[in-house]
Amino acid sequence: MKKLAAYALGAFFLVGGLNHFINPHFYLPLIPDYLPFPEFLNFVSGFLEIVAAIAILIPKYRKLGAWLVIVLMVLFISSHVYFIQIGSCVEAGLCVPEWVAWLRLLLIHPLLIYWAWIVKNV
Repeated sequence: MKKLAAYALGAFFLVGGLNHFINPHFYLPLIPDYLPFPEFLNFVSGFLEIVAAIAILIPKYRKLGAWLVIVLMVLFISSHVYFIQIGSCVEAGLCVPEWVAWLRLLLIHPLLIYWAWIVKNV
């Protein structure tokens, strides 16, 4: 079961990382406006998600990949907070009720961190 969790986490972040390149217009408005070079940050975050995913899928590097996911999730907190600050809605993009944005920040995000924490020991 734990190996399945590792493969699922790897697949989840592989798809998410690839999506940064396929649909950059989805992520760019979610990058806080106080951070410089949003296109570069989107590229780097997508690339690092792909690296983490591949590492998780290779047992020898799984622990490193899981730690990378944890670090990325901590770094992405600013984007979740920013999304709430701008009203949980991006023009011509993601638009959800504010409670969904809070749920994402306070429940889903920690669950992803916990998932990576579990996988690092598989």
